[in-house]
Amino acid sequence: MMHPSAPAADAPVHARNPGMALDLDWVAGVQANTSAIERRIAALPGRRSVKKDWQAAWLCRAISLIDLTTLAGDDTAGRVARLCAKARQPVRLDLLAALGMEGLTVGAVCVYHDMIAPARAALAGSAIPIAAVSTGFPAGLSPLATRLAEIEASVAAGAAEIDIVISRRHVLTGDWQALYDETRAMRAACGPAHMKAILATGELGSLRNVARASLVAMMGGADFIKTSTGKEPVNATLPVSLTMLRAIRAYGERTGHAVGFKPAGGISKAKDALVYMALMREELGLPWLSPALFRFGASSLLGDIERQLEHHLSGAYSAANRHPMG
Repeated sequence: MMHPSAPAADAPVHARNPGMALDLDWVAGVQANTSAIERRIAALPGRRSVKKDWQAAWLCRAISLIDLTTLAGDDTAGRVARLCAKARQPVRLDLLAALGMEGLTVGAVCVYHDMIAPARAALAGSAIPIAAVSTGFPAGLSPLATRLAEIEASVAAGAAEIDIVISRRHVLTGDWQALYDETRAMRAACGPAHMKAILATGELGSLRNVARASLVAMMGGADFIKTSTGKEPVNATLPVSLTMLRAIRAYGERTGHAVGFKPAGGISKAKDALVYMALMREELGLPWLSPALFRFGASSLLGDIERQLEHHLSGAYSAANRHPMG
């Protein structure tokens, strides 16, 4: 059922971003035209939409881009096992069969360090990677040595991806050297694991700070840059996302290295996922519509996508309890 106009299902695996020497002149010259960014975003939802089979295809692609996440203080091994079961079979089997999408899985499962072991057990035999939040998540205010040790422990426990958080104070005070040095050290601690740098954009004060922090994180070797922890009052927004995507494009043009993007927090509706995907396609191109370069940090998003897919097939909306998380 997948339409040929859907995003390519199997994009090539991209080489990791090795980073580069800190270029303070480049950082200082970065600007963000807030009014222009807002005009660009305001026009996006009305101009870019997909319908019927095209929409179903894009929503299936969106599922493969989800980092299915549980980051609650009351997480248990049982909850993580249920989440992993949903990751392995994100949509009811009858719907997947009708869509011709048997075998579809999410992009990764994202958990705290203590939940890596139950996640590994629940995902055994699958190709779904485990992402662990680290470095004193969500505030990132523990001593650097402690944060680096936390990264190393999570990699040793089996995390293939590490979501680190930057020190916001370095951005707010313009201490780009400190931010760069910290990011480089974290990248080294990640070893073979891919590093996603969470900028906590809702706490950075301006889009210009977001653009500069994005650039420094990539110079430091981030394989992905991520909007938010999901714990800030303001998480992923389209203006912030556009700012970060433009930084990714500039970095790629300068260095030849592709860096991924992960919006997180507040993305719970299928229609919102489609808008983000349209933005990615327009700003960075089809290669970024793959798990190698784009992830949604979400959990409730999956339930709404499954509900929309059932509506596409049956013509009726079902109750949310027909699409449990596990």
